[in-house]
This record gives sequence, C-alpha cells and structure tokens, in this order.
Amino acid sequence: MIAVSSNKGGVGKTTLAANLAVYLRALDEDLPILVLGLDDQGSLDRMFAWGPPATGEANLKHAWAERNLERAIRMGEYGVHYVPSPPDAVALKARAEDPHTLRRMLERLAWKGVVIVDTKSDLEALTRNALAAADRVLIPIPDWAALLEAEKAFDHLEATGLGRERGRAVLSLVDSRTRVEGEGAHLVDVLRAEIRRRGWPSYRTALSRSPRVEALNSAGGRPRAILHHAQGTRIHKELAELTRELLEDLGFAKDLPLERGFGGSRPRAAAPAPSLKRLLLRGLGG
Repeated sequence: MIAVSSNKGGVGKTTLAANLAVYLRALDEDLPILVLGLDDQGSLDRMFAWGPPATGEANLKHAWAERNLERAIRMGEYGVHYVPSPPDAVALKARAEDPHTLRRMLERLAWKGVVIVDTKSDLEALTRNALAAADRVLIPIPDWAALLEAEKAFDHLEATGLGRERGRAVLSLVDSRTRVEGEGAHLVDVLRAEIRRRGWPSYRTALSRSPRVEALNSAGGRPRAILHHAQGTRIHKELAELTRELLEDLGFAKDLPLERGFGGSRPRAAAPAPSLKRLLLRGLGG
C-alpha cells in the first residue's frame, strides 16, 4: 500500500498518485491497481470513472461505514480500479478517529496487487489512517515550504512508531532553472542536500514541472494520463524512472518485465496504445 501525502497543497499529490497507478498498471496487466482518494474533490473520479455515478452507487463513505471496501470498488479507465470519492469528507473524517481503520479494511480486502491512497493536505484523521496503513509514504517536495511540512510527516511516522523509513521524499514540480535568491544555487540541489542532511529516505528521480501536465489536467475537465498523452516529454521519462525505482524499493521489479503490453490497461475509447516497451523505453531514452 502506497500513500501520497503532504501537509501542503499544490505539491502534485493527486497527479503523482493517479499517474503512478497508470504506470504501475501498464507494467503488468495481471497486477491489480486500486486507488482511493481521501477527499471530496473527486479528482481521481474524473481521471478514472467511465461516467457519472449510478443512482445509489457505493462510494468511500459507504465503504467506511461498513468497514468493507469491496462493494464500492469499480473498474476504471486504463484498467485501474478505484473507489468513488465521498460527497462529504467532513462526515467521513468523523468516522476515522481510529487511525488503524483503513489498515484493517485493507487487510480484510486482501487486495492482490498495489493500493495507492491520495490524501488531503493535512495530517488529520483520514491522513493518519493512510500513513498507518502504508508500506511506503511518498512525500512530494517542490520547495522549501513543502520541505518544512514534510518534516511534520516524517516526525509523525517516528512518533507513532511507524518509523520514518516508511517515508520517501520525492522532489516534484522541479524547474531546473530556478535558483535560490542570494545563493545562486539551484533550488533542486538545495532541497536534495537538505533532505540528505536530515537523513530522510528519498528517491533519486525528481519530477519536473511541466506545462504539458498542466494542460492534461485541464483537458475538458477530465485529467489524462501522462503515459499515453505526454510521450517524448521529460516528465514522461521521469515518471517511468520513478515507477521503476518504486518497484525496486518494494521488491516487485524482478517480477514485472517492461516488455509486457497494455492489454486491459489500454484507455477505453482510445486509439490502440503502443506497446509498453516502446512507451516506457522511449521515456527512458532506450
């Protein structure tokens, strides 16, 4: 189970969570991927849902009340499963005082694949549930303010006995041209050095700020996957590298050959997708 978390908004959490789901699913059509959004903004629904929710359709609020996710799981675009977002996160939060509720729900579900949870920009009850359930907590850091907020997440992991080794700092929304005023150093180098100084576990790959991604996130009100719609861009290559790094970290890489095709992960109502080998290796410069 992977949680994407930051106490600061605007760091690219949802973009990272959604696109990691697509990349992971594309690596092996037999690996089930499930995404959950712990807010009421519906961003993941817009990415993965095939249409508006049916009358009476179960969402995360129902699943939480029943302590059972199974009834609310839907198959979505790109072959990714998702649970529809709750209409009111405040009501859901009231049911989440026990920080181990989500962990028990996932244990009961026994999902035979990867679960990705996109959290709210806070460290409140729902986010604490995600952190307690996660094998890895990805913490996007685009700037110094986000780094200071990341410290709170790492401190929380340590204070609750989960251990900061569950966390992974991920440099995100990086612009290689940005320098720190008065120092002349590149911001990304300053952040990387500070992460290293603080001893936080981190991934090598940094994700660039991309106008292409901003366009994809605003395409007709429906976000589009970077894997399929941003080929040849730097962010396409970086997400491929980060996905590989994540899989190696979790011990899955040896079981997930890059040569597998898309199969069920091909977007519905889209032109036939190129093979995964061509897409990912193109991104990796191969």
